[in-house]
Amino acid sequence: MNPATNLSSAITRYVHHDDTLPLPQLRKLGLIYSSYRFVVSLFSMLMLYISARTGDGTSLPSFLQQTTLSFYVLLSLILLGLFYVVRKHMRRQLAFGLALDVIILSLLLYTTGNPDLQLTMLYMVVVAASFMLLHGSQALVITLLAIILVIYQQFFYAIANSMSLANLGDALLMSASFLAVGGLSWSISQRLVQLEKVAANHAKEVERLNVINQEVVTQMVNGVIVIDKQHIVLANLAAHQLLSLSLVTPTTAQNTFEDVKETQNKALLSNFEQQLNKQHSQLFNACLSVASGQSRAFTYDVPAVANASIFGKLRVQIIPLKDDSKLVILEDLRREQASAQQLKLASLGQLTASIAHEIRNPLAAISQASQLLMEDVAEQMEDDSALTSESNAAMTGNHELYEMIFSQTKRVNRIIEDILKLSRQQTATQQVLELAEWMPSFLENYFQGHDIFLLIKTKPIISFDTHQLEQILINLINNGLRYSSYAHPHAYVEIDIYCADNDVIIDILDNGNGVSAGNLELLFDPFFTTDKAGTGLGLYLSQAFCEANQARLLYIPEHEKTCFRLIVPSIKSDNKFQTIEENLT
Repeated sequence: MNPATNLSSAITRYVHHDDTLPLPQLRKLGLIYSSYRFVVSLFSMLMLYISARTGDGTSLPSFLQQTTLSFYVLLSLILLGLFYVVRKHMRRQLAFGLALDVIILSLLLYTTGNPDLQLTMLYMVVVAASFMLLHGSQALVITLLAIILVIYQQFFYAIANSMSLANLGDALLMSASFLAVGGLSWSISQRLVQLEKVAANHAKEVERLNVINQEVVTQMVNGVIVIDKQHIVLANLAAHQLLSLSLVTPTTAQNTFEDVKETQNKALLSNFEQQLNKQHSQLFNACLSVASGQSRAFTYDVPAVANASIFGKLRVQIIPLKDDSKLVILEDLRREQASAQQLKLASLGQLTASIAHEIRNPLAAISQASQLLMEDVAEQMEDDSALTSESNAAMTGNHELYEMIFSQTKRVNRIIEDILKLSRQQTATQQVLELAEWMPSFLENYFQGHDIFLLIKTKPIISFDTHQLEQILINLINNGLRYSSYAHPHAYVEIDIYCADNDVIIDILDNGNGVSAGNLELLFDPFFTTDKAGTGLGLYLSQAFCEANQARLLYIPEHEKTCFRLIVPSIKSDNKFQTIEENLT
């Protein structure tokens, strides 16, 4: 009782919890089986008439055989066309076709009179296909239908032939073989389904990892290029940005998303390779010339035709990969320079913090002493009216010397204050700034009453330390106003903000006499100045603050006006063209 119960529960569990093929695989196998059915029906029809013609003419096919095979050919063709055209209810279509196969084979078996080996093999194909293509319950119904029809038609045939039951045992053996083939087919189909699921899960995992890898490569700050067989097969967004190459998305006419994506990727890579070969032929040829299995590292100077004053130098690393492919990594040296500048600022801050107190104490004493001496000289010149002209001239000369000492102590104190600004901001605390909103507020706070003309062509967003950006702009605007006043009675400064590729450009323009060619190399050196009242630290500190924020400060001698250019990496920019002009007076 227990074994029978366990067997029944096992069969019930298998029938209700079996796994089936996914729909794409089911459609593929269903088309194969439908084509097989049509070929078998057509072949059986032809063989029936060929056998009749080659015989003596006495054993013509019966009307039942002709009718059955004719309907079988016609229905097989109809089922094949429906399965190919109609994509819904595929299992129902297959179940109907398999049931039709069993009925047709049973009719053919009845016409032969006894179990036939060929028909037995066709029965087994139907049973095996039912367990592979249908649910377990449907396949079991098809198998039981085949068994019932085989046994019934043999039993009916035996009765019609005077109760001769000699072939009934063969029919029972055939029915048992149906069950065995069905069980084996079901077991194999379950294994195939499990393998399909494992393969599908692995494919999904590989696709997920591929998407993650693509996203990681896309978001990398370093440029990544993969060269295989002398052609570029991968280039991320940073590579376009570092080399100032345009990223143009081509238009496609494909219907499926996969076709569109693949075509766009090929077009992007082809466009990137063409631009790289045109604008950076030296870099491209250097990458191609590296022998297979060899690595190389060098520094590449971005040519002026690639727009930039924006990027000066790139570190290029070529790493060999498998199958003779190469990995090219482009690194912007601005980040390295920014790190070095941070260390320099930290060291300078420690130095100034340690010596500022020691310098300021004697400096304050000298300044106070010079003031007291000037007061004493002034009192003596007022009280002692009987001084001779020689004594009066000597007192006047001493007063001038004391004033010179006092003014120079004030100048040294300003130099110390400028240097201490570095120690107060050792690490840049970057914040997201929308220049279209931040810049007018800054000019309103610091340059109210001056003629500052602001022109903003986009709405760029940058990341910068606000205090350091204020110090940079204050130095540049004050210099522009001062040197412009030397050349023209009406001093004014223009600020032009726009985007170039993936950077934000801030131009500070004035109508001064500019910087002479001989002073260009010394322009950003500490303590260099052409103004007697200046300390020579304004531009040096401004450049140091820029490097600490991964930005660049340049003097553009080619500009028609005196132009200092601040270049900052852009975070986000509004594509709408908008011009904002403000005259702060």
